[in-house]
Amino acid sequence: MAHAPDIGLADYLQISQLYADYAQAVDSGNWDLWPEFFIEDCVYKLIPRENYERGFPLATLFFESKGMLKDRVYGIRETLFHDPYYQRHVVGAPLIHKAEPDRFEVEANYAVFRTKLSQESTVFNVGRYLDVIVRTPEGLKFSQRLCVYDSEMIPNSIIYPI
Repeated sequence: MAHAPDIGLADYLQISQLYADYAQAVDSGNWDLWPEFFIEDCVYKLIPRENYERGFPLATLFFESKGMLKDRVYGIRETLFHDPYYQRHVVGAPLIHKAEPDRFEVEANYAVFRTKLSQESTVFNVGRYLDVIVRTPEGLKFSQRLCVYDSEMIPNSIIYPI
């Protein structure tokens, strides 16, 4: 087992709060909040585990800037037609792999549950976040978020952020 880097309690709590705030934001359906968790020059990928582990670049979703995230928000609201559903994230405790004064490499497991109206809740997507988090004047933000999901099978399509 690799030794975790020493970071202060304040930094760990800020990272944990970032994860909790992110989950609450994407579960709330207030999509304008989502891009604000990222810096302007960011990367967001939703990628199957097999592709990630083999170094294959193909991703289910791949955005290379905050502007692209905002375009996705527009698409969610204005152009995508789908059966409405709620999602709920359960995120594990963040594991800090590398810590520098203004940059952290962090991993956390996640599970996303989906509830369609008048149906039972189901497990929708399970995997791990592989993140690069940077300190900005506005607080901690994601520079890179890789959502590496375990199953190659995804139901229908991914509409909302993971």
